[in-house]
This record gives sequence, structure tokens and C-alpha cells, in this order.
Amino acid sequence: MNERVLLIEDDVALSRLMRDQLHRQGYQVDAIGRWQEVADYFEHKEPHLVLADARLPDANTLEHLPWLSRQAPVIVLTAYGSVRDAVEAMHAGAEEYLVKPVNPDELSVTVRRVLEYARLRNEHQYCRTQATPPHYMVGDSPALRKMQQMIEAVAPTDTTVLIQGESGSGKELVARAIHDMSERRERIFVPVDCCTIQEKLFESELFGHERGAFTGADRRKKGLIEAAEGGTLFLDEIGEIEPAIQAKLLRVLETGQFRRLGSVKDLIANTRIVAATNRDLEAMSQDGDFRADLYYRLSVFVIEAPPLRERREDIPALVQHFIANHDFSRRIQKTASPQALEILMDYDWPGNIRELRNVMERAIILSGNSPEILPQHLTLPNRLTSRASDSGLFESEPSLEAIERRYLEFLLERYKGKRAKVAEVMGISERNLYRLIKRHGLK
Repeated sequence: MNERVLLIEDDVALSRLMRDQLHRQGYQVDAIGRWQEVADYFEHKEPHLVLADARLPDANTLEHLPWLSRQAPVIVLTAYGSVRDAVEAMHAGAEEYLVKPVNPDELSVTVRRVLEYARLRNEHQYCRTQATPPHYMVGDSPALRKMQQMIEAVAPTDTTVLIQGESGSGKELVARAIHDMSERRERIFVPVDCCTIQEKLFESELFGHERGAFTGADRRKKGLIEAAEGGTLFLDEIGEIEPAIQAKLLRVLETGQFRRLGSVKDLIANTRIVAATNRDLEAMSQDGDFRADLYYRLSVFVIEAPPLRERREDIPALVQHFIANHDFSRRIQKTASPQALEILMDYDWPGNIRELRNVMERAIILSGNSPEILPQHLTLPNRLTSRASDSGLFESEPSLEAIERRYLEFLLERYKGKRAKVAEVMGISERNLYRLIKRHGLK
């Protein structure tokens, strides 16, 4: 379970009994007997739950409940028949109360229920600001079946997974499939695009921060690692993160612990990490552009997401999937004509499934009320199809690098250098587009 419980109880015998029982159930338990120890404890640790006696030798816990309940969910332990204490505790912020002597079964059920409610509340707060896209893996090609076998093998474990593949090849769908087939499937899946978060804010977003950690940090903020408590944290394009963050992420993978920015407390990272990249991390680690030790920890289990040109037989099914799930399908049942499908099957798709989805969305709109999508509805850079070499654009069969460069040139020319529009068409961030332009020496 890995949840940490703080037990504040001055009765030594009762404290030992409760601590032993919670230990047997898999919780980490810290026990103290005086209120004067509480402040020092919270300076160094942060529990998931507090069990606190209502009356301690040196304090009335109920008077401190408003503060204590802001640190963690609280279950108050009260003497038999003290209904007044129980009511007062609930009004002051306690999640629940237990009557002493505590029944072992009641203790187990109550602790589990309060922790589960706190988790659901945190997930709800996270999900309110997130739009979770539908996730499907469409097709039956040998390349896709091989990848699915890899997913099925690793999903039931808690092993860190690295997904490698070109931009737009469906790496997030692979990560979601791993989560959905794992024992964490009832918990939350938190995707993080490492390219879209500003570098200066990335550490705070990932690990969280304490009040006063930097200018503008007027309150404590939990990070995405905590948002993914019990679930899966998906780090997309992990090759883009800075060396300082790489070192802290390595610590999470090695120790299962992390610290919020500006804190000295070690928190437990009860989350599975799945990472993805479209870059060659092994080569980057050899060149010193990515930490070798982090690469080795991430690459315990590698899954390759095949590019669309290596699974062309899946294109008809993907095309029909995109048509069926478009708003137009509610009014007009569309299909792609054999001629259109031939063109789509012949194209090399440097932008992979993401590019196919964008092309199909435009084709559906351009086809209007027609029940059939025709070749004239497809807006493809025809110069870059597999017949490009026959057209004289390439002297021989082009490499993927050459196709990518020409595709960039084509889009930059078509949209008159408007990078925001080019990034939108390619389905990547402007930051990633800038790197592509720089890599190919374009302006």
C-alpha cells in the first residue's frame, strides 16, 4: 500500500496494538504520544492520514483540528460515550471518529475508507481541469499485434516502461493501454507533455512546491506525481527535460521518494512511471545530452511504437474509425472511396496516425454532404508520397529524415512561415517544431 499513517496516542499499549495492526495491513506507521512532537514531525514527514487522540496530556487535540486537517485527513480517537467530542471533531474538520477501545475490524475499514475518499477527492480536483481523450488501438497488423503482446506482458507488473516511436505514432495510447491492463487501472492516469510545460515551471509542476518556495508561491501546491497517487504517471517526450530534473526523476525511480520544491520532507511516490520519446535516448546518453543512469532505469522494458508506414494494412480500419467518430457521422454515413484509400495507403505518413487523423478530419469537412470521400477531398503534400522519387523530387528513394525535411519545407511554404499553424497541422507543440526546424537547418 505504501501509505504513511501518523498515530498520535499517549496510551502506550493501545498505540502498540494499533500500530502493529496497521503494519500488518501494509501501512507505514509513525507513532508519537505528545502534541509537542507534532510540529517537528510535520517538518520532516507528510503522512497520508492522521489518527489522533482527542485528549492528549499536553493539549486538547480538538482545538488544533483545523490546522491538523489541513495537513492530512484526520480520524479522531475519542473515549467511549463522548458524543460531544465526536460531534465537535467532525465540525472542526475530522473525516471520521473511532471510539476507544478501538475495534480492530472497525479500524481497518475506517482507515481504508478515509484514505480512499481522500484519493477520490484529489483525483476529482485533478480531473476537473483535464480533458481525457478517448483511447483506442485500431488495427490488426503484425506490427500492432507484436506491440500488444509486449503491452500485455508488462502491464500486470509495476516495471517502468519506455515507449519509443516517432511523433504521432500513438505512444500515449500505448501508455494508456498499459495502465488499463494493470492493477492500477482503477486509479488515475496522468499524462504530462514534457515539451509544453515551461522549463522554469517544470520542477514545480512535477514535484509540487511549498509556500514561499519562489516568488509567487503563495500557497502549497501538490505536483503531478502526487496527482497520480496509486496510478500511472506518463511522461511524454522525456528526452526534452533538463539535466537538473533528470537527476530528481532518477531519485524517484531509485528510491520511490521525492521532495516538493522548497521542502525538506521526503514524500512517497506511489505511482508507476511510463515514459515516451521520439528521440534516440541511448545515443543522447552516450553524447552526454541525457543522463546515462536515468536512461538505464527507464529502459528496463522498452516498447517500440511502429510508424504508420510499417502497418499500412491498418490504414483502412483507422480511416473508418476516424470517420465513424467525427461529428458528421451523426448526420451522414460516410466512407472513403477505393481511389482515396489507395492514395492514403500509398502515402508514407511522416506525421503518422496524428497526421492521418488531421487529413481525415479535413477530408470529412471538405466532402460536405457527399457520402463518399474522394481523392480531391484529401489535402496531402503529393510531392512526398512514396512516388516522390519518380517525380524527380528525389534522385533515389528518400530516407525518413529527407521526407521529414521536405514535409517541413512544404508546410512552412504553404502557411507562409506561420509556426503556430504548422505545429497545429503536424499535431506537435511549437517548441517541438522549433527543434525540428533547427535540426534541419530551416528558417
